Amino acid sequence: MVKLPLSSSCNASTAANFQALTKPYHLIGAPLTPFSIRRRNASVSCASSSSPPPSSFRDPILAVATGEPKGKDAGFQKSLADRLRLGSLLEDGPSYKEKFIVRCYEVGINKTATVETIANLLQEVGCNHAQSVGFSTDGFATINSMRKWHLIWVTARMHIEIYKYPAWSDVVEIETWVQTEGRIGVRRDWILKDYGTDEVIGRATSKWVMMNQDTRRLEKVRDDVREEFLTYCPKELRLAFPEKNNGSLKKISKLEDPAPYCRLGLVPRRADLDMNQHINNVTYIGWVLESVPREILYTHELQSITLDYRRECQHDDIVDSLTSPEEDTTPVELNVSNGSAAAATKGKEDHHHFLHLLRLSGDGLEINRGRTEWRKKPAKQAHHSV
Repeated sequence: MVKLPLSSSCNASTAANFQALTKPYHLIGAPLTPFSIRRRNASVSCASSSSPPPSSFRDPILAVATGEPKGKDAGFQKSLADRLRLGSLLEDGPSYKEKFIVRCYEVGINKTATVETIANLLQEVGCNHAQSVGFSTDGFATINSMRKWHLIWVTARMHIEIYKYPAWSDVVEIETWVQTEGRIGVRRDWILKDYGTDEVIGRATSKWVMMNQDTRRLEKVRDDVREEFLTYCPKELRLAFPEKNNGSLKKISKLEDPAPYCRLGLVPRRADLDMNQHINNVTYIGWVLESVPREILYTHELQSITLDYRRECQHDDIVDSLTSPEEDTTPVELNVSNGSAAAATKGKEDHHHFLHLLRLSGDGLEINRGRTEWRKKPAKQAHHSV
């Protein structure tokens, strides 16, 4: 039982309510109004149960969905995890939203979430979206027709833009949806918001292609798979990056060897393998960043990252990470037409662009190529070292 330290501003009724909240499963319908959590100073303010909550605070987040399932949810029985997680399908369309609290082990030296944390949350909300519409849990979003042909999804391209990094204890709301992308794959898009302010703090898009789980070879999307999959796609095209010539469309040039910055001999860990028995795509992000110049990490933060996945890495491979400045680049103003804040650029001295290459150490075969853009850190973060 968690005990509440009483103060002169907290009455006995308030304390009793807090103690009740700590009982197992009591969160359903629990009276949360006497408490308001202030994110930055982690303080708990107590008010009379008869007083209305301040208008500056959003409605409390309930961890258990209530009511009868609607829409696509009605076709199957929700699991305990489905009922406890802070996510649900939107009633007016085939997209899914989920809220996440940034935990202490998900932040880095700047006391904000790392890009790996962001990428893991994108993957998590995508998988939860798939489960919420009844996709299989024995792989990443496999449907009946895919399992018939032993097909799985693998990432071909990922583009992430971060306008503001969430801090420890911030609540991030992520919306995602999926749609077809030509004849060879599908795309999944995301929009990230600060739940407290409703500010768009990031966007992402990705392209996924099909791989035969037995042969490990890519395959075209079969007609029966496409027909089943279209059931869960928006009727009209919707893009997280609707702007023309946005960064997600830019081709990545191959980095020429020798590169000025490198980290050699990276070895996959067992923990890097996912449920489909290949190296998880977030691991590649970490490998790419291993060869970024240390002086950049002192003074700048990652603004955008684009990765093209070209070859599957096996658990016993050894990987080299190479980085080189991208020449003749002009900072691009990340203006967003669908409601996010613009990440304005202030000049070339505040922005740096790099090309990246991951290759097998033995034969030099290309695994992954990438591009990153870095912006000057806020003044309060610039003193942190790596």
